[in-house]
Amino acid sequence: MAEESVGAQSAETEPSAPTTVGPTTVGPRTIGPRTIGIEGLQALIDALAARGYTVLGPSVSGGAIVNGPIRTLDDLPRGWGDEQESAHYRLRRRDDDAFFGFAAGAQSAKPVFFPTDELLWRGRRSRAGFTVEPESAGANGAPAAESGPYALLGVRSCDLHAIAIHDRVLTGRVQADAHYAARRSGAFIVSVSCTDPAGTCFCVSMGTGPRPEGGSAARFDLSLTELLDGGHRFVVEVGSDRGAEVLADITAPPAPLGDLEAADAVAASAATRMGRTLDTDGLKELLYANVESPRWDDVASRCLACTNCTMVCPTCFCTTVNDVSDLTGDDGERHRVWDSCFDADFSYIHGGTVRESTKSRYRQWMTHKLGSWIDQFGTSGCVGCGRCVTWCPAAIDITAEAAALRGTTPPTRPN
Repeated sequence: MAEESVGAQSAETEPSAPTTVGPTTVGPRTIGPRTIGIEGLQALIDALAARGYTVLGPSVSGGAIVNGPIRTLDDLPRGWGDEQESAHYRLRRRDDDAFFGFAAGAQSAKPVFFPTDELLWRGRRSRAGFTVEPESAGANGAPAAESGPYALLGVRSCDLHAIAIHDRVLTGRVQADAHYAARRSGAFIVSVSCTDPAGTCFCVSMGTGPRPEGGSAARFDLSLTELLDGGHRFVVEVGSDRGAEVLADITAPPAPLGDLEAADAVAASAATRMGRTLDTDGLKELLYANVESPRWDDVASRCLACTNCTMVCPTCFCTTVNDVSDLTGDDGERHRVWDSCFDADFSYIHGGTVRESTKSRYRQWMTHKLGSWIDQFGTSGCVGCGRCVTWCPAAIDITAEAAALRGTTPPTRPN
């Protein structure tokens, strides 16, 4: 059986303003924000690599910002921004050299810790008998020893909250996901404040951004705010003992008051430039009360059931199992692969499909994501990253669908 995905930031709390940069208490120490330059960013990458981390971060590939190996600053999307709207994604050249001057990339952290195709076990039959190789614990089926622990650079606040959701769901239950836990336990997170939200972003509505916050809800080891006002530099906040240890390896003087104020201004400005809004007040009850709404027929007439929205969502983790063998039948493998509740076969049980129509499958996804997820896990299943809007080829907008059920039209950012 496939697994159903689960959720994120509480949808029943009011959106909060970006927090102010300040000192962080780490163990017995109180560590204030630091400032590093471009050389310091390279030194940070080098320090992580020297500690055995495989550094992954934003990189330009195939006309999009995706996860890739980061060894030098040249691997980062320096000077690249993006345009995102319903069914629209384009990279664009910025008029500055910002390393993180784009919105949510095409990929979240999900495929790093929870890969699209994971080898569960491999068996071989020989004259001597049948052997089964141990489970893998590395990304894409590779043994963990070959890849080492991951250091994620440039994680957005929305994706940081999505990681916290997966931590709770995949490792906090009675039966933890051993594969996810093996990757996640040793991972190092370097988050970044979002400076230029896209036309599809609505993290402020969900209380998940644009500035990463420390604490149990979404923990980072280090967090960066990129400043370009008269000098290219980064304000660094420390969120863990490991973060403090890594920062001690590089030259990072205390951040002056001017830099702290500039970092606050960056977050405050980004919070006012969300491309979308989602009214979360009573949203769960609204969805429950509209199970038979004609709006589901309307959206089903447009939905292609292509699964794009669930594939790019940083919190969905539906899976199924594939068994494969070679032509001789001597070698066999079992893989866990991503699946989607938009697939008709996903709800196939005992000779029949529970949700046969596209209408029922879209209703299930949206009602679960924004409603019943709260009942199951105490949080919403949406972090406001906007990827489902950007990457839907039919330009279906979850914020617009929610507003339609209310009988309203949500405001959007003018082009």
